[in-house]
Amino acid sequence: MNEVLTRGTRKENRTGIDTISAFNLNYSIDLNNGFPLLTTKKISWKNIVIENLWFLSGDLHIGLLKKHGCKFWDHWADEEGYVPSAYGNFWRKFPVHDKKEFNDQVRYVLDTLQKNPNSRRMVISAWAPGNAQTSKLPPCHLLFIFNVQYDGNNEPRLCVHLTQRSCDVALGVPYNIAGYSFLLHLFAHLSGMKVGTFGHSLVDAHIYTKKANGTMEEYDHIPGLKKQLQREIGILPQLTIDPSIKTLDDVMNLLDADTEIILSKFKLDNYNPKTFIPFKVAV
Repeated sequence: MNEVLTRGTRKENRTGIDTISAFNLNYSIDLNNGFPLLTTKKISWKNIVIENLWFLSGDLHIGLLKKHGCKFWDHWADEEGYVPSAYGNFWRKFPVHDKKEFNDQVRYVLDTLQKNPNSRRMVISAWAPGNAQTSKLPPCHLLFIFNVQYDGNNEPRLCVHLTQRSCDVALGVPYNIAGYSFLLHLFAHLSGMKVGTFGHSLVDAHIYTKKANGTMEEYDHIPGLKKQLQREIGILPQLTIDPSIKTLDDVMNLLDADTEIILSKFKLDNYNPKTFIPFKVAV
């Protein structure tokens, strides 16, 4: 927030709402210090878990989200509930050039972590040019790469790096940090490893703001973010994944369960955030 507000410049964009935008922010988070869910305002843990299970399912339809009361994809779905650029669709079914078949990038990475954990090719991409160049909302967090590093005891630590082309600092980025940290925890759990570092590259990090003439004030995120910056950062929570979750198929079998059962498998302890701060989404 501080960096965007300090060095960002005003830009127009497709939404018609101005942003304060900064190019190329990079940082990393050691997940051994706790799970990086914002403590300066409340974030829905349920939404993070359900959204990422939906991604992992590869489904184009938002039915799973609707079932669990997650509404944030409603803006981007068509009248029948489909999102043509849904991330998981390409995670699980990336089209193979000149062939009538698909590549399951998620299973590839999980298999590689078992067979060749030192590989530097554990890449999952949601950016399919033929889709992204014409989509109403092409993937913002478009590419993530898993990488195994070794600690002082020569014990493997699973890391992930996320490249994000478009980054809504107030609304999207907190969910992106938590979502990919959740995936890192899950992939580490399924691979019998401990977690390492989450790295994040933000290409266009932006904060929505009112027009220079004062109009569209209802979309101005700056006052809420300045309020958030004044709050004291709390102790990070801890994530525990149920030992009954052993394979990707075990994760997929949860898709038919109710919300309470799903959240019991991904337990977040000691999350004590400050009160929620509302921000209006720019569609």
